[in-house]
Amino acid sequence: MGRSQSLPRGGDPRFGPDSDDAGCSILHVDMDAFFASVEVRHRPELRGKAVVVGGVGPRGVVSSASYEARRYGVRSAMPTMRARGLCPHAVFLPPDFSRYSAASRAVMQIFRDVTPLVEPLSLDEAFLDVAGARRLFGPPAAIARRIRERVAAEQELTCSVGVASSKFVAKLGSTRAKPDGLLVVPAAQVLDFLHPLPVAALWGVGERAEQSLLRLGLRTVGDLAQAPPGMLRTAVGAAAAAHLQELAWGRDPRRVSPEHVEKSIGAEVTFDVDVQDPTEIRRTLLGLAEKVGGRLRAAGQVGRTVSLKVRMADFRTVSRSRTLDVPTDVAREMFDTVWSLYTALAPGERIRLVGVRAEGLTSADETPRQLALGAPERGWREAEVAADAAAARFGRSVIGPASLLGGRDPRRNENPTRP
Repeated sequence: MGRSQSLPRGGDPRFGPDSDDAGCSILHVDMDAFFASVEVRHRPELRGKAVVVGGVGPRGVVSSASYEARRYGVRSAMPTMRARGLCPHAVFLPPDFSRYSAASRAVMQIFRDVTPLVEPLSLDEAFLDVAGARRLFGPPAAIARRIRERVAAEQELTCSVGVASSKFVAKLGSTRAKPDGLLVVPAAQVLDFLHPLPVAALWGVGERAEQSLLRLGLRTVGDLAQAPPGMLRTAVGAAAAAHLQELAWGRDPRRVSPEHVEKSIGAEVTFDVDVQDPTEIRRTLLGLAEKVGGRLRAAGQVGRTVSLKVRMADFRTVSRSRTLDVPTDVAREMFDTVWSLYTALAPGERIRLVGVRAEGLTSADETPRQLALGAPERGWREAEVAADAAAARFGRSVIGPASLLGGRDPRRNENPTRP
């Protein structure tokens, strides 16, 4: 979708929580300022304060901001340094993805209690098809209210819900309902809802495409819908032109797909100052491998291919990958792989960013585990699962970053490993 700030809350009274929901079986549920809200739930003393979650260093980027921080212009994807300038009194926190993953699982279970047709898009949003849930739970708007009430009561979090006849319009509805709102777009009034919106509201219209359309005088979705196809093709290309015009007329035939699976899971770090010290790089890679392993286990997935990303001080980016014999969700195995890739790369210069990614994901339950010849039945994975449980209960801070660096290998009686 285009930039969400182009959809201010409020407006036409025909579109609200009590509008006609006949034929509107698609819901888009979007958690409000999810990472920041989870942090406030964890630390109630932060309630009502400006909270910013993201990289806390000089090169960090904002991942989430509470609505108190947004009033000062703080937005996700903004450099942290700029956010500090806009809102110097905010509380800045590093992200804790194990905490967010646990909250996400609980919220997604609430959705699945209503319908099995749930398509997660990320940790904090999902599409639902509630056509088959009407007999048990009532019309779509009533189902949306039920979901919002359960999320608030059971998780102490808020969400915004769009109810519509298609995925595209439902997502626009939830954006316009934010924060903590519900908006129904009646099936018979989809074009009345769409056509006054700015062109940036359409999926696929980024800043560059928006500028091209504005130069042609196409300012609203209605303008784009009525534009000659040749004009659109000149501005954005043939494929994008056809896609945008379909959306502008409210045509989105995609169904909710509960089989949606992430293609990869990764994490990366931009150093506050360019580094060259192998010990620091090694420690950082292990910390990233721990994050990726934790996210894989939380998602019930394993990865067959492990990838390394390295960005040099001059912004040149190099990637290397290796396909494993057996898919894994074990941080130590992924770290061993990326460290081998890094040492083979031997960049010999200062590093700005490193990243670790697991690709070729499959369900952990459907992937047989294979022990290496002579390996004991319990090892690194069990240690990491125990760390997951401790982090879920007490917070990741009790374990510390890159906790595997100095620990004893649980598979062997040998001296502690060192970076």
